Amino acid sequence: MKTKSTAAYFKAEPEGADGSFTAYASVFGNIDSYGEIVMPGAFKADLERWEAKGDPIPLLFGHNMSDPDFNIGHIVKAEEDDVGLKVHAQIDMESPKGPQVYRLLKSRRVSQMSFAFDVLSGAPSKRAKSDGDGEDNVYELHKLKLHEVSVVPLGANQETDVLSVKSVTDLLAEVKAGRALSSKNEESLRGAYESIGQVLESLTPGEVVEKSAPTPRRNSAMADVIDAELSFL
Repeated sequence: MKTKSTAAYFKAEPEGADGSFTAYASVFGNIDSYGEIVMPGAFKADLERWEAKGDPIPLLFGHNMSDPDFNIGHIVKAEEDDVGLKVHAQIDMESPKGPQVYRLLKSRRVSQMSFAFDVLSGAPSKRAKSDGDGEDNVYELHKLKLHEVSVVPLGANQETDVLSVKSVTDLLAEVKAGRALSSKNEESLRGAYESIGQVLESLTPGEVVEKSAPTPRRNSAMADVIDAELSFL
């Protein structure tokens, strides 16, 4: 499961509708830090699936799925327009965190939205570089499975470094599956490879042997917790 963030374009609803707001959870056509582009129509089938189920799309804070206090509301209506995925959200003002999050949104101290998803369909493509010098490899996301929408304190640009480190194993799996990498992700992988090589070269032979020795097996429950925390950075 992956996440993407965007500016919230927050708009509070009229007085009397306390806790409700409208925002864009995703914007079409932007190349993100993964070199991916959400294409128009990417949410269409899954929004129909949510409507058929009759369940509301959860509204969370910070993609925190483990603590019910951070399940702060639900999406009243989600629709695609020319800009992206537009959501009309209702914060549960009786929840422990709801009123605080709403105050943060209204005061613009928090102004980012994000969504968790799986890629069901996509394809490699190319886009002209912003400086006009050549093209970048990109990946178009054509069909997505939406899990939840979140209000988040940090946007994609501020999370870029963390996302790049976190996604190395994902990128390796994509390469093995024959998927083309974006130029940005290729540079990140090559940089990581060179850095690891420099560290290994600086070790003495004794240190290499010591580091190569089998390590104790991690407690599986703790491993699950660590993996879960990484996936929500």
